Amino acid sequence: MAEYIDSGIFNLSSRPRIQSYASLAGKKEGEGPLGRYFDLVVEDSHFGKDTWEKAESHFQCEALSMAIRKAELTKEDIGAVCAGDLVNQCISSTYGLREFEIPYIGIYGACSTMAEGLILSSVLVDSGAVKSCAAVTSSHFSTAERQFRFPLSYGNQRTPTSQWTCTASGAVIVSQTGNTELVGGCIGKITDMDVTDMNNMGAAMAPAAAETIRRYLTATGTVPENYDCIVTGDLGTTGSRLLLEFLLKQGIDISKQHHDCGVMIFDPETQDTRCGGSGCGCSASVLCGYFLPMLERGEIQNMLFAATGALMSPVSVQQGESIPTISHLVHLRRVQQ
Repeated sequence: MAEYIDSGIFNLSSRPRIQSYASLAGKKEGEGPLGRYFDLVVEDSHFGKDTWEKAESHFQCEALSMAIRKAELTKEDIGAVCAGDLVNQCISSTYGLREFEIPYIGIYGACSTMAEGLILSSVLVDSGAVKSCAAVTSSHFSTAERQFRFPLSYGNQRTPTSQWTCTASGAVIVSQTGNTELVGGCIGKITDMDVTDMNNMGAAMAPAAAETIRRYLTATGTVPENYDCIVTGDLGTTGSRLLLEFLLKQGIDISKQHHDCGVMIFDPETQDTRCGGSGCGCSASVLCGYFLPMLERGEIQNMLFAATGALMSPVSVQQGESIPTISHLVHLRRVQQ
């Protein structure tokens, strides 16, 4: 059973493991620096469907199908799936995964959804409630633009602090098999610094990431040097700079260990993505395409994955509300042979 360390912070007694994972990305993401690491790059943003929303659902369907095949399992072997996305009522997940007929937990953590899903999946496996559990999420540039910003046909200009919502998906199957273990985690606290500009998500989310990372390091008695990587997603360049500044003020320097999925996924010089990538699928695809294979190969041994999310809605923004944010963290470690 999970062992309580501090408020929202826990150890996983049985050390659930990552059995398999899969990553999909769109054409623009495939043209970026990490393009060769994704399992599948989809050139057609509609993925053969007649709407972008259906395309995003198909991204999740394919990601989970691929992860199940990699694990040499069937859908009947998966005890539950924890999934979410950015579209209203998480329809990308529910429509994308309904054909699997797997017990389903719909979740919403905005861009932190993959970390949230991993926390829930690992706790379910650790408790013995299920033998295996899948964490799945996705995002799509066009579905996010339609919902949160302007119709694409409007042709609005992007501000210097804006980020590009990734068309991507990631899926992870958690069980008791594999060579990467989930050590524990930190459930984030809602943080609100009164940021109201939805084109400056990095500034809104950086305090949440700083607070979650500080809490976990303090509660576990560890320091940044204990980890090969401390990965955030998706702060972008502005948010990453602010994260380092916030933690330095508290005497914590993670500059040598820090990587941000939003910074990594695009080349800002050639792809015109301003501050980098964002969206549930950004950190999910980078985790599944880049970092988990590094753990599996033994190139890194120990990492923290702290995904971040902005918990606003179109209605709350239209009503002038500030943007609450959150960051959930999972501790991943290669099993020592």
